[in-house]
Amino acid sequence: MYGYRKIHTDLKDVGEYCGENRVYRLMRAAGLSAQVGYGRPRQRSGPASIHVPNRLQQQFSVARPNEAWVSDITHVRTHEGWLYLAVILDLFSRHVIGWSLQARIKKELVLDALLMAVWRRKPTSTVIVHTDQGSQYTSHDWQNFLQAHGLQASLSRHGNCYDNAVAESFFQLLKRERIKRHIYTTRNDARSDIVDYIEMFYNSKRRHGFNNLLSPVEYENRFSERLVSV
Repeated sequence: MYGYRKIHTDLKDVGEYCGENRVYRLMRAAGLSAQVGYGRPRQRSGPASIHVPNRLQQQFSVARPNEAWVSDITHVRTHEGWLYLAVILDLFSRHVIGWSLQARIKKELVLDALLMAVWRRKPTSTVIVHTDQGSQYTSHDWQNFLQAHGLQASLSRHGNCYDNAVAESFFQLLKRERIKRHIYTTRNDARSDIVDYIEMFYNSKRRHGFNNLLSPVEYENRFSERLVSV
């Protein structure tokens, strides 16, 4: 999955010191290359939501955890039928702080993911929660949950995937690095594999270019350490 730069960083961490260019040459000679991403979707500029503004405005960099979260839904094919995944990511580190996997795409899917995020993070100040305009995110139950927990809704423009690009990017990674490599017989098979990817690899181990090649967990840990040392 990794290109030569991340492989070079992994080698340094285990005590193998060599230059990036040498890693590149050795990988090329061995026929090893990073996986290529999907093509860019065509952008459609739709109108803003009438009742909830786009508070994020594609500003995907924040100064600290729990300033802004993003959420989205994707689907996974199994021989039993579709399995739907909703995630909540913290924009500070791209950490998946909440997730839910269900056989039906109803409002409970996103509410369970958001409940996990609130339970894990326990925010003490207002958090922007940015989503698309799907019916799950515009439901009364979703809006009531946000208000009850001091969270502030933000909605993408209709049909504009770039307004929620971070969540879209995570789903591309998940599908490219894990889902496309498997054929799932049952929903439970898919659920176990996806949870393993999120919790055991992506959050805790996967190097992220946005995080200076640190995993989301390590990036947040180092931020906390800097705050303590000040």
